Amino acid sequence: MPVTLEQSEVASTVRLVGEINIASAAELKKVLMEALAMGKGVRVELESVTEIDVTALQLLWAAQREAESVGVGFARSGRVQEAIAAVADEAGLDEFPVAMVEMAAE
Repeated sequence: MPVTLEQSEVASTVRLVGEINIASAAELKKVLMEALAMGKGVRVELESVTEIDVTALQLLWAAQREAESVGVGFARSGRVQEAIAAVADEAGLDEFPVAMVEMAAE
């Protein structure tokens, strides 16, 4: 499964694995909404992503903005692959992977 959600007392971790694209967009949206609804910090782990498309990046960007608007922390965990940064740059979201500050693992 390319998108999973893990809960802890302090944060919700959205783990992305493999290809994250339009085919997994509905699942990603559902998981991000569930994580935000918990009212805790949201950590998105991108390290195991091999490919990502603009649809997925837009969902992550929207979730980050929603988290900011409701006062919930939103961060990435792990190293962002160069391919992801390149897709974000091409989509005009060049600051997105950098803007998601790294959150330490609990």
